[in-house]
Amino acid sequence: MKVLSFLFIFLMPLPGVFGDIRNPVTCLRSGAICHPGFCPKRYKHIGICGVSAIKCCKKP
Repeated sequence: MKVLSFLFIFLMPLPGVFGDIRNPVTCLRSGAICHPGFCPKRYKHIGICGVSAIKCCKKP
């Protein structure tokens, strides 16, 4: 049973890496920033912060 619990936690997708981010709290918890318009240079678009005009951007 402990092995199954470990595998479940280990294999869960990480927010911002495998999942789609759709709110500002998740964006900030993943170490990213909410930025209006386009993401700044050197940042990767990983989701949105509530509305589509505000992007969730993270340094690669």
